[in-house]
Amino acid sequence: MRKIAVLTDSTCDIPPELQQKYGIDILPFVITLDGVSYTERQDFDFDEYYGMLRAAEGVPSTAHITAMQFCEQYAGYVDAGYTDVLHVTINSTGSATYDAAVMAQGLLREERPEHKLRIHLVDSHTYSFVYGKPVCEAARKLKNGAEVEYVVAELEKEFACQEIVLSAFSLKQMKKSGRISAAAAFAGELLGLRPVITLIDGVTKVESKVRGDAAVPAAMIRLVRQRMAGPDEDFEYMLGTTDIENVKDLEKLCRKEFGHGPAEVFKLGAAVASNTGPDAMAITYRGAARR
Repeated sequence: MRKIAVLTDSTCDIPPELQQKYGIDILPFVITLDGVSYTERQDFDFDEYYGMLRAAEGVPSTAHITAMQFCEQYAGYVDAGYTDVLHVTINSTGSATYDAAVMAQGLLREERPEHKLRIHLVDSHTYSFVYGKPVCEAARKLKNGAEVEYVVAELEKEFACQEIVLSAFSLKQMKKSGRISAAAAFAGELLGLRPVITLIDGVTKVESKVRGDAAVPAAMIRLVRQRMAGPDEDFEYMLGTTDIENVKDLEKLCRKEFGHGPAEVFKLGAAVASNTGPDAMAITYRGAARR
């Protein structure tokens, strides 16, 4: 009889009620803001963190989960009699978290040389609830008796086509994080330009720039329309947001354009907002399969 754990990191932005419902283990990122270190999902909620970002003098930094932390988690599963762990991580090209998980498997072999734990490590290639929702679905399937190998294959298929279109109304964090160049951020702030950005397989690309906040939702939708896979009736999308009012306009335009509302409207967590800033919104959807 297999005993399976589901593990991910706090950038998944899975709401606490879904984490509890599906029994998902989430290891937190540490975020340092103005010289003070905070633990995501423990020291503040999303809305509190947006306020902290706006009031901060500096720009936050995030620390990935270490190999030793993952090894301790894996060892706990061994000691508790688990046979398998499904471990889904934040995009590997944007964080060292995946590499730390790989290293942790070697550490576990040193600490528990006789262990039989099967670690199914999956790189989400993306961020936030874009992988958090599939992790919840995977946990649901496992609870209902699905084979872990089947669930892993389904996750890989899902992550091979997920895309994000994003825009931010404050460019300070994006400049500091390297998501856009300092020159582009300066020009944007000076001229009121807003970038429309894709995040695909961990690669960030500024696709266009529009003048003024009001022009952003339509520009985002045009880009999604160009890239979306399948007919409108099969098109599923989600909206990610901080606590800005603009997402209401985006949702209204999306309903008009696609003929139905989003599958979810979710809040961008602290680790994501640390890079986008506290005034950002995104459309997430399935594009053409890339792997």
